[in-house]
Amino acid sequence: MTGKIALLNILCSLPLLVQVTAARGAEETVAIWSGTAPIDESQTETATVSITVYHPAKPNGAAMIICPGGGYGGLVLGAEGNGIARWLNQHGITGVVLTYRLPKGRPFVPLLDAQRAIRFTRSNAKAWNLDPQRIGIIGFSAGGHLAATAATHFDAGNPTATDPVQKLSCRPDFAILVYPVITMGEKTHGGSKTNLLGPTPTPALIDLFSNEKQVTAQTPPTFLAHAKDDRTVVPANSQMFYDALLAHKVAGEYLELPSGGHGLSGYKGPSWDAWQAQSLQWLAAQKLMPVPSE
Repeated sequence: MTGKIALLNILCSLPLLVQVTAARGAEETVAIWSGTAPIDESQTETATVSITVYHPAKPNGAAMIICPGGGYGGLVLGAEGNGIARWLNQHGITGVVLTYRLPKGRPFVPLLDAQRAIRFTRSNAKAWNLDPQRIGIIGFSAGGHLAATAATHFDAGNPTATDPVQKLSCRPDFAILVYPVITMGEKTHGGSKTNLLGPTPTPALIDLFSNEKQVTAQTPPTFLAHAKDDRTVVPANSQMFYDALLAHKVAGEYLELPSGGHGLSGYKGPSWDAWQAQSLQWLAAQKLMPVPSE
């Protein structure tokens, strides 16, 4: 409890942020941490963290925080970031690309950025023509791990915070995980694990960031997609998370793709098209967006 209070005190001391009015069909980059950002429960650093918001011409009220992959050592901002935002815009969904800080063995840094992005987007719901109860998260590879972490580690906000953004919940309303890293255990992606947790993580830290172990009945509905022939991040990662969703009676769907490997044939082809089409259908079935047009 002491650590949580310390973190809240850090967050409440950070600069206040104001709402930004949306221009339909435009994009804008906005700082979510401006000058100072938390590292963990007791430390901050000098940093500015930004999101790039892609506003659709005809918003349907849904938004997704987009977490690009890169093994927690870089960010694939093109195909797994800005390209995804533009695809979402075609279907009326606001795309919010998160340029999260790389952890370098500081495991809470990406999660704190993702939580802030969710809160910040929710705080701008009115200005950005959004429904604050339809703010989801989508991630790819290590970005899928970050999205899964945000979907399993969240709070309802701090009602006494001086910063209005911190008063809001950071629980995403849904998650989409595409060839995600899920576990930090035996089936993990080694590079992602080392970059996130450092070379000698404790068993407790490994368990905390093994998201298949963190699913509860409060975990949001989740769609997963993974190719059977992915050798970089083995599909057992998605299977473990999906099994945990079923065990806790959380709405979920796992699309097992026949081929494409990691990155699904370079972000193109039948498997890439399949997860995009079926995730939209799943969102419509969950009443999170209108039924997609053919």
